[in-house]
Amino acid sequence: MCGIAGITGTDRENAVKRMTDSLLHRGPDDCGYHIDNEIALGQRRLSIIDLVSGKQPIPNEDRTLYLVCNGEIYNSPKLRLQLEQQGHQFKTNTDVEVILHLYEEYDVNCVKHLRGMFAFAIWDIKKRRLFLARDHLGQKPLFFCSGNGAFSFASEAKAILASNIIEPKIDLEGLWHYLSLRFMPEQYSLFSGIQKLPAAHYLLYENQKLTMQRYWDIDFSSKLAGDEMEIVSELDSLLSNTVKEHLLSDVRVGAFLSGGIDSGTIASMMASVSNQPIPRFSIGTKEREFNELPYAELVAQKYGMESYTKVVEPDLINTIPSLIYHMDEPADPFALGVYLVSKLASKHVKVALGGDGGDENFAGYDRYSGQKLVDYYCLIPKWLREGVIQQVTNKIPETFGYKSMAQKIAWVNEMSRYSGGGRYARSLGVLRFTHDTKLELFTSSTLAELKEQDSSEKILCFFDSENAEDIVDKMLYTDLMTRIPDHLLMIGDRMTMAHSLESRSPLIDFKVVEFAAKIPPHLKLKRSKLKYILREVSKRYLPREITSLKKQGFRFPLGIWFRTDLKDFLLRIFSQSRFVENGIFNQCYIDRILDEHISGKVDHNYRIWVLLNLEIWYRLYFEGETIETMQNLVKELRYQGS
Repeated sequence: MCGIAGITGTDRENAVKRMTDSLLHRGPDDCGYHIDNEIALGQRRLSIIDLVSGKQPIPNEDRTLYLVCNGEIYNSPKLRLQLEQQGHQFKTNTDVEVILHLYEEYDVNCVKHLRGMFAFAIWDIKKRRLFLARDHLGQKPLFFCSGNGAFSFASEAKAILASNIIEPKIDLEGLWHYLSLRFMPEQYSLFSGIQKLPAAHYLLYENQKLTMQRYWDIDFSSKLAGDEMEIVSELDSLLSNTVKEHLLSDVRVGAFLSGGIDSGTIASMMASVSNQPIPRFSIGTKEREFNELPYAELVAQKYGMESYTKVVEPDLINTIPSLIYHMDEPADPFALGVYLVSKLASKHVKVALGGDGGDENFAGYDRYSGQKLVDYYCLIPKWLREGVIQQVTNKIPETFGYKSMAQKIAWVNEMSRYSGGGRYARSLGVLRFTHDTKLELFTSSTLAELKEQDSSEKILCFFDSENAEDIVDKMLYTDLMTRIPDHLLMIGDRMTMAHSLESRSPLIDFKVVEFAAKIPPHLKLKRSKLKYILREVSKRYLPREITSLKKQGFRFPLGIWFRTDLKDFLLRIFSQSRFVENGIFNQCYIDRILDEHISGKVDHNYRIWVLLNLEIWYRLYFEGETIETMQNLVKELRYQGS
């Protein structure tokens, strides 16, 4: 696990060192470089496998190829044996060196032999070709930039900025889509000129030309024929073996444990095959509605885990500058939890397994079942829904709790205006920024620059594809192609690596994803029971109190904090909005949603959160502020005049 970087051009040696220095948090244990007449490659290393000799970049036998890789290859023992039988000689005992020798055998098709998480680059001296690739679901990040006579790549956008081949500039299209989707779709980043390599793609840079190709996709067309219990047992066996493979390490491995069935099942499977207590890491809040610690404790006690827990406070707002620095973009509230639990875990282990991907693989979100509820609601005549019922439901008071009744009813009312893929696309942004609210937020001059942009198209291109037919499968395929690589796994990578911690996600292993795609949709969403098939597996491992628990989510009471402890801070920072000063956002719209939230009329906590993140992001990346100076500013604005 590490951070990687590379660059062509005249100042490549100095540039690559600046790039890798900016990735120190990803690999504090070691650094390495390869520099020749055409390219400079660099790596920062977090030592997990082959602690002594696993230095990168790794050359092949005749030093015509050089590899830098960020990730873990879980099937490397098997691949290594096969390659050695074919005559390949290994320089290290690391898992990632198999990539280099697979490339010698299969060229770019080497990626099809790998099972793991990875982002790597191979410099082919004979072909004068750079080969970049990213894993199937996008667990490991990779960004690139081409221009000004140079090509560069890195694990994070900040490293490309450190190369000095490009000046930071806001990508307005990326910003427009992020505000609705809460992730950067496709190749977008928030910096104009810096792109990300999409998951399951490889890129060739040869003769100053770029070629990009997808090498893997998910097919929902074929379904398993066995009965329910047979499928449950097959899934149980697959997950158990996958967890065992994800334990590949020369250092101790821990578990992220919330109160849900995803992380609980993974942690329980880990404990079942370990001959030592598994260290588990959990966080919670004082507010009972948001606190999952009691449920995590049930699992920890059952398996005799080594427990480390922490209760967080509203003061965590001081953490936001660090979050945004490591994300290189706004940080979803979910990132706050991952950041804090990773900070806790990093004091004890270098590797932790979690339950990422369970909801997107097995239908665990309310919006999956909510589609049917909206269909029933749409049986009511439109004039009655919009003319009478909505006026009545609009008067339901907002409690600012997680999934409040007011939020649920507002969601159903809004979704009833649409159908099919259009409804699903809009369901992702209804609590954030819809197309109409963005028209109010952005200034007329910015809207003119953006021209016509429809964020729904970034969803519909997958929802309307031929990879899935059933409505549930269509939603799952869309999420696996968008939310998983561009949101959930991106957050997991940045927030763990901020603390030099490696996170692994067995539920999103591509073999598990392929198997889940073959499970009939009625076994994922059974009537109104979310994640039914995974819940049946979890019953073999978890206490009944957890398997019967409704999905709670990894959340903090931001809606409440924004009206109380953090109210004055918000008013002060938005009165100095950089996005307003630069003519991008309208002050009147920001003032309105602040007033509506603080007065208790509407819960705007999702919208306020992302706008707050953008203000801090701008100061970090465009005004040269540091994490420390921004933390001081946050404190100053919070307690000004008190």
